[in-house]
Amino acid sequence: MKSDYQNYIPKKSIPFVDFLIEKHSFDLKIVNERVTKHGDFRKLPNGKFQITINNSLNKFQFLLTLIHEIAHHVTYEKFGRVQPHGKEWKTVFQHMMLPFLHPEIYPKEILGHLASYLKNPKASTDADAKLSLALRGNVAESGKLFIFSIQSGGLFEFKNTIYKRGNQRRTRIECQNIKTKKIYLFHQNAEVTPVFSK
Repeated sequence: MKSDYQNYIPKKSIPFVDFLIEKHSFDLKIVNERVTKHGDFRKLPNGKFQITINNSLNKFQFLLTLIHEIAHHVTYEKFGRVQPHGKEWKTVFQHMMLPFLHPEIYPKEILGHLASYLKNPKASTDADAKLSLALRGNVAESGKLFIFSIQSGGLFEFKNTIYKRGNQRRTRIECQNIKTKKIYLFHQNAEVTPVFSK
């Protein structure tokens, strides 16, 4: 089905995406941002298939998320119900991404990280810290910083709550809720608002 998805993806990727959308039957909905996920695939009660993608993603994130979700659909068509991000999905997703691993679609700053990620793709691209950062152009939203750039002991705000940055684990950072003193693990690429002490 045609929708305005073409405005959300790199121009050179449109013919490949058009082909995939025409070949596989599903409804594509572009929806408002959901904090917990970039996109999803589901079978509706009427037997039809639906893919939703967040409208807040940049064109490189959007394309990757769209192919990720189409791969779920193709995996379901081929194998029925299997582990969501198991070996069947990984193989389908890797195969489907091949035409897009091109410098006219993904810039070289992203391509290397994307190729590494695709050797063993995870459930979320955010699980790959380097790829996640590259997809965002290594730039945080205006007025925000990536949590990894906040100094240890520094304060920041996230969802109207103040935290104090603690120790770095592998890809997570321990942070203490100032009010409750509880420790939470933040993804190192989480975007937060720095709090400067007066």
